[in-house]
Amino acid sequence: MKKKRWAKGVRITSGVIWNLFLLFLVFGITLSVFAASVGAGYFASLVAKEPLRPKAEMRDAIFNYEETSEIFFADNIYLGKVSSDIERKETTLDKVSPYVIDAVLATEDEYFETHNGIVPKAIFRGLFQDVTNSSSQTGGSTLTQQLIKNQILTNEVSYERKAKEILLAIRLEHFMNKDEILEAYLNIIPYGRNAQGQNIAGIETAAEGIFGIKAKDLNLPQAAYIAGIPQAPFAYTPFRSSYYGGGLKNEENIKPGIDRMKTVLFRMKETGYISNEEYETAIAYDITQDFREPTRRATDRYPYLTQEIQGRTIGILARILAEKDGVDPERLDVEEKLEEKYRILAEREMRTGGYRIYSTIDKDLYDKMNKIGEDFEYYGFTYTREEKDASTGETVLKDDPVQVGAIMLENQTGKILSFIGGRDHQLTNVNHATQAYRQNGSSMKPLLVYAPAIEYGVIGAGSPVVDVRFEINDGSGKWSPTNYIATVENGIIPARKALAESLNLPTARLYRDIIDRRPAEFLEKMNFSKLMPEDYTNYSTSYGGMTRGVSVEENTNAFATFANGGKFIESYMIERIEDMNGNVVYQHEVEPVDVFSPETSYIITDMLRDVVKPGNTGQQVPKYLNFNLDLAAKTGTTQGYGDAWLVGYNPNVTLGVWLGYKDQSRKLYTRGSGQMHPTTRTSILFSRLLNTANETKPDIVGASNRFQQPAGVVNRSFCGISGLAPSPACSAAGLVRSDLFNSKVMLPTKADDSIISASYVSVKGKRYMALPSTPSEFIVQGGTGVNQEFMDRMLGPWGGDASKLFPPNSVFASQVVSGSVFSPDGAAPETVHASISGSNIVWTESPSNDVIGYYVYRDDEKIATIRDGEANSLPIGPGNYYVRAVDITGLLSAGSNIVSVDGQDDSDDLEDEDEQIPPVSPPDNGDGIDNPNDGNNDNGNGNNNGNGNNQGGNGTPGTPPPTNEEDEDDD
Repeated sequence: MKKKRWAKGVRITSGVIWNLFLLFLVFGITLSVFAASVGAGYFASLVAKEPLRPKAEMRDAIFNYEETSEIFFADNIYLGKVSSDIERKETTLDKVSPYVIDAVLATEDEYFETHNGIVPKAIFRGLFQDVTNSSSQTGGSTLTQQLIKNQILTNEVSYERKAKEILLAIRLEHFMNKDEILEAYLNIIPYGRNAQGQNIAGIETAAEGIFGIKAKDLNLPQAAYIAGIPQAPFAYTPFRSSYYGGGLKNEENIKPGIDRMKTVLFRMKETGYISNEEYETAIAYDITQDFREPTRRATDRYPYLTQEIQGRTIGILARILAEKDGVDPERLDVEEKLEEKYRILAEREMRTGGYRIYSTIDKDLYDKMNKIGEDFEYYGFTYTREEKDASTGETVLKDDPVQVGAIMLENQTGKILSFIGGRDHQLTNVNHATQAYRQNGSSMKPLLVYAPAIEYGVIGAGSPVVDVRFEINDGSGKWSPTNYIATVENGIIPARKALAESLNLPTARLYRDIIDRRPAEFLEKMNFSKLMPEDYTNYSTSYGGMTRGVSVEENTNAFATFANGGKFIESYMIERIEDMNGNVVYQHEVEPVDVFSPETSYIITDMLRDVVKPGNTGQQVPKYLNFNLDLAAKTGTTQGYGDAWLVGYNPNVTLGVWLGYKDQSRKLYTRGSGQMHPTTRTSILFSRLLNTANETKPDIVGASNRFQQPAGVVNRSFCGISGLAPSPACSAAGLVRSDLFNSKVMLPTKADDSIISASYVSVKGKRYMALPSTPSEFIVQGGTGVNQEFMDRMLGPWGGDASKLFPPNSVFASQVVSGSVFSPDGAAPETVHASISGSNIVWTESPSNDVIGYYVYRDDEKIATIRDGEANSLPIGPGNYYVRAVDITGLLSAGSNIVSVDGQDDSDDLEDEDEQIPPVSPPDNGDGIDNPNDGNNDNGNGNNNGNGNNQGGNGTPGTPPPTNEEDEDDD
């Protein structure tokens, strides 16, 4: 009975348990289905807005990882990487060490080869850790998920982003194979910093940046170290930030990375990728011995160069991007906002697009030229200036040294072979060879005045030009330029001489003759980028007085036009640009622009050859050159010596040099200071740079090459003072010269008609036509003079002192009288003072401005006539002597004091009436002698005032030369 009762109880209990089990099972299933439905619904809601991405879009997004662009010297010599926020270099899976692949799989994705994009248990584990706020976060992302997060989604922490990541990871596995996913992962993942402190990404960049080797050469511990970094890139990297100068962290801060390496090695052993023996060997390895030492980046080693290459690349890519968008690239030149937009896009593209940028810069030449620049000892004084510190706002003192800009171009291609950007990039990052715009002084003269004048057929190489001062009102006030030595006026001189000596007056006058043809348009054709409207009309532009100025590159490039036979070939630095796949996206093409004729170019070149000859502004250059070449050059300084230029060229290359202060109010030179003249400094530096170029790249310099004279350039004779064809009178006067002409536009064919037979008299060293009353003994007969029409033509509308057309220092001074008529003051000359010196009587110059000489008397008898320019002395014997000054009209001064040969010197002027020798009238009988005591005027053209002073003549006092402001150029 009891047994039955027990059995019944068991059946009842088991039934209850079974029913409860079924109940809980149904409840559990129902709850699970509900939870799964809720979860699926929640997951669906999280990804509801995620578009269905096609295969091509997803693959493009994955493979569109940023890669740092690289730059190269000429001849494919590697220079370095462009500056960017993060450095990355693409590689392929077959160029990665197997140790790296094993380490990554063991650490980051153990089931990579078998999962379909996600590992569910890892996801649930991560979800549980997140819900429970676990401090131990083991992670649950596969390599595929990490690719999605880095390349398609973002790094935000949210369930929505995680849900999209899971969905897209599963989808990506259908579009990419495992090797493609692994390769993409290794190229995009961040790896902390390199030895310079620069942020890096990608396995190849990490291997080079941390250990200085290729990814394929990483050993086991090195691979493990790198594989461990992505979990906490900046905690595990061994290097400090570039903000702190890069380099290794201290031992304490390196330890976390080493510990992480050991963890990776342990995971590799546990998962069977390495043996226990390999593990133990790797654990004992001193990884710190392999860390790379910091090296100077390209931007540190070549700051001016990398900055310049990057800037030019941005400009090129901006036009390419605009064109891709259907925008005319020419609009970028005139629409500032549009240009700014595409430059921003281009800069981003340049830094992260993985381009290979090939420049024209010759590494050896660049290094050696910049060494010359660094070591140059004659720059001059370094000032200091006050400047506000950008970070603190405090006023600090900074150096303001003489800056330098220099550039060398290959003429026939426009390649920039080398340049010097400045003295200290940290002091100022302005590239003074390409970015600084300054007035170019007299180096402007051949470009804007002489070459255009030859091109227009206005002059030949030796045509006469006028170096005589003038004063005009140019609308903004009086303008009265001078030459470097303000008192020098050379009169009529050959254009060749005017250019070689860099004279301002003939340059300005010649520019006046052609300015209506707008010669500044030649500068336009030669890419002077800062021309302003006033530069086309201001006369001072003729010797470099531009409103905004020109860069060293532009000025040098313009001179290369002459070397190229008149064709302007734009200078350039970027040879080609390739994308990361090796496709050429840009290739420079030479596009010559016709500016001057070959004839003009050769003639101006021949004239500029004279600049470096003795006596001219560049005469010191050959002294410092250590080789011979066919060199044409031009110097230039600006007003106040703010800038100094020297540009020179041979058939192969053109070199330009500039010196000046950043503060343009500072002077390179003060006259009389004992400083080295700026032109001497530029001559020395120019010569040293050219010597270095010839030693380094003789085949490029081509010292043996010479300019070839075109058939249209001919040598013709002409009358040197007028430029016309020689006449018999010109030939007889010895005034015939010969020089080069462009036979296509100008030849001297009209016979000269300017010469007349003239008698002249000298006044204060200058020659004038004699007046009818001029005493004959002072007149030089049979001279060669010029007519008034000629003088008016030569002086032109700006006028000037005609007597200075043939001053004593003129090249024609010994042959020609100016033809100018002197205007006397109408008064008798002032008295002179006489004295005895040894056996000679000597006397002072008369202060009067129209004196042509002196009479010497002994015992009231005239014994000698002394012309102007002869010594104011005469040997004498016993007797009493005095002297009278004679003016151009024949008026005589009162007699000087009487001196005696016996030593009794009446040194004071005679005051008693009976001792004073009275003044006299002009000569009466044509014999040059007038009775000093008759008080009569015998020439019939004046009024006698009763004391012998002749008031004849109606001339007015001569107007003194006008004063001048300092000239623009000081060569």
